[in-house]
Amino acid sequence: MTAQFGDRAAFAVEIGEALSPDLRVVDLWAAGVRITTQDDVAYVPSLVHYMRSTAVRVRQGQVRPCPFPAKSPAEVFQQLEADQTDFRERYWFMRWSEIVDNVASYAYLDDLLVIAFAFRRADPPLPEHPGTVFVARIPPEDFATIVLQAVDLLEAAPIM
Repeated sequence: MTAQFGDRAAFAVEIGEALSPDLRVVDLWAAGVRITTQDDVAYVPSLVHYMRSTAVRVRQGQVRPCPFPAKSPAEVFQQLEADQTDFRERYWFMRWSEIVDNVASYAYLDDLLVIAFAFRRADPPLPEHPGTVFVARIPPEDFATIVLQAVDLLEAAPIM
């Protein structure tokens, strides 16, 4: 049985089977795209920590505004991805564990929370999306609520 929080078209967390007390199937969706294409088995203690800290940061408004306001989200992504300084690290987002190490993602506030991401690699390859930058827009409070609801379920005793 899978529990879904949010809407895949914007942002969703889907929690599936518990494989052990510390391992759980977790899928992330944004902009209608499944992000966890390579690995959806999460080490729950670390994932919960990272998810909670991100949700709190978003809820408290600690996400920076758009770094390049005249640019589209895809152009912002490309500029941040090309940056070799620590400037881009200020916009890193959802660096939650091994389940998302196949994507580069950045976020900023522009009335909504804007999440721009692209796959670093995909196995199998995603021929329909080579180099594509995906963009999800969601109210910050909605994002935080979705993530915290998922965290609550992950912290509950796994059903095995």
